[in-house]
Amino acid sequence: MINEEALGWVIQTRDPEFSDWDGFTAWLEADPAHASAYDALMLADSELDSFVPSEPVIMPIAANDPGVPSRRPLRWIGGGAVAAALVAAVSLGVANRSDIYSVTTRPGEIRVIALDDGTKVELNGDTSMRFDRKDARFAALDAGEAAFTVRHDAANPFRVTVGDAVFEDAGTVFNIVRTKAATRIGVSEGKVIYNPQAEAIALPAGRALADDAQGLRVMDIAPAAVASWRQGQLVYSNAPVAQVGEDAARSLGLTVRFTPGAQAMRFTGTIRLDRDPARFFAQAAPLMGLSAVRQGDAWLLKEGNGPQN
Repeated sequence: MINEEALGWVIQTRDPEFSDWDGFTAWLEADPAHASAYDALMLADSELDSFVPSEPVIMPIAANDPGVPSRRPLRWIGGGAVAAALVAAVSLGVANRSDIYSVTTRPGEIRVIALDDGTKVELNGDTSMRFDRKDARFAALDAGEAAFTVRHDAANPFRVTVGDAVFEDAGTVFNIVRTKAATRIGVSEGKVIYNPQAEAIALPAGRALADDAQGLRVMDIAPAAVASWRQGQLVYSNAPVAQVGEDAARSLGLTVRFTPGAQAMRFTGTIRLDRDPARFFAQAAPLMGLSAVRQGDAWLLKEGNGPQN
């Protein structure tokens, strides 16, 4: 929140027509952290010359529009050009900060990260996340799956960024999955707020949210199903079989493929995770009404309860 406010003030104070210096001063004096955030963004802002033309770009006016053409530079109109350039500069700076570090797991590997604030993050296999050594209340899930057990602090909420989305805790245990096609979250304890500065969708225990090709939607979920991979099982309610395959691949380090018919099917039930692929598919495939065929290092799921190969 402070960084977002600071970014707004940076954009405004760069505008030659800015006049609300009293408001800006009051904001700076309200919290010592405000000045630090503003200074950091202004430092990043010094790199804007590589993004924004040094000469003002004049907005043209259509020939049939009344009045005298405005001479206000494009770079200040609505702050949009500056905002876009500043975000680019800040993003570049964050990516290169030594206090930001990444943790990546291999398919089938599980890793537990204990943060200084008492929060625990459990990374499933094939997962990539970023953390901040200077801010234990920040995490970013770039790909894969992670379960969060968060120490609640109303004055300093824990936030997870997933692409353009932000999930903010309110004393919570929750699980997030991010794939190329979807972002999913399930809450088993407490509450999570999805995009608190935009949609502000509250997700209490027993609620889930999905953002995929079907759009953004909220649904019920059994709390026991949230992060069930930690207990060695996968629990579903009317889930696409393709999702089951993705979850199994992540948890067990497998490559799973589907025939078109199998991929279109859905599944409700519980599947026990087994590190032996042959044993796993011998019990999992029939539960889904499918058969599994080994293809080198991969497994093909297809229609019918035929023999497992």
